[in-house]
Amino acid sequence: MSGLITIGIIAFIVLIFLMILFSFVPVGLWISALAAGVKVGIGTLVGMRLRRVSPRRVIDPLIKAHKAGLHLTTNQLESHYLAGGNVDRVVDAIIAAQRADINLPFERGAAIDLAGRDVLEAVQMSVNPKVIETPFIAGVAMNGIEVKAKARITVRANIERLVGGAGEETIVARVGEGIVSTIGSSTSHTSVLENPDMISQTVLGKGLDSGTAFEILSIDIADVDIGKNIGADLQTEQALADKNIAQAKAEERRAMAVAQEQEMKAKVQEMRAKVVEAEAEVPLAMAQALKSGNIGVMDYYNLKNIESDTGMRNAINKMTDPNNSETPKK
Repeated sequence: MSGLITIGIIAFIVLIFLMILFSFVPVGLWISALAAGVKVGIGTLVGMRLRRVSPRRVIDPLIKAHKAGLHLTTNQLESHYLAGGNVDRVVDAIIAAQRADINLPFERGAAIDLAGRDVLEAVQMSVNPKVIETPFIAGVAMNGIEVKAKARITVRANIERLVGGAGEETIVARVGEGIVSTIGSSTSHTSVLENPDMISQTVLGKGLDSGTAFEILSIDIADVDIGKNIGADLQTEQALADKNIAQAKAEERRAMAVAQEQEMKAKVQEMRAKVVEAEAEVPLAMAQALKSGNIGVMDYYNLKNIESDTGMRNAINKMTDPNNSETPKK
């Protein structure tokens, strides 16, 4: 009885050991690799487990590469996995490049993947070029008319410059700059409308793909539209500015004239005040002359008569003179 119990315990321990072994060592993956002709040792798979590498993320792409005729090693794939790369994506890209007769070594594909670019999409773009459509780009011809153009840029990925090369935004910006400069150098907007291919030929000849991850195959003008008359608008704004400046200067001169007029009125009032002051001293002088005997009473009456006669003559003159706007005092 005790012998059966011992056998059961041993069997249980062996079962637990096998379960732990099979969970730690991917025996099924090892068998699949052997069946595919990939020689991978159990020790290599255990080492991947110890290095915290998922064996399936390495062995499955390795099997795929072996079937495609690629000579890759587990060390290459494992090092790329540990660097944070997508091993399966890189292997798919290398297989696609091999089928398209594109030279793409594993080191370059891994570098492209680690640089943050989709290496498989880049290979597909090398085979099937991509069309980038720009928004409407506005330029002003020499006659002041605004011309808007939309372009379609056909590009092909350049595998050699994917690492460190500029992206699509740079291509669009450079093409937009070329369109603006070409329209700006045109004598009139009609020449642009008559020959829109002039824009694409001029822009394409500037080598805009230099330093980018793409090769520009063609630039086609998809649409051309006429915008505002920028020259006329600028002239109108300049005329309004000149008019406002002239009005400001005229207002300044008017204000100075009004100020000078008010100053002259003040001087007239000052002089009148002096006259009134002088006239107020006349009666005092007459009284003093009468007291001192310098003039007599008859002389005083004769002076009054002369003043009355002068006042009457002035009144008659005002009544008979049509140009005199003042009315005689009653």
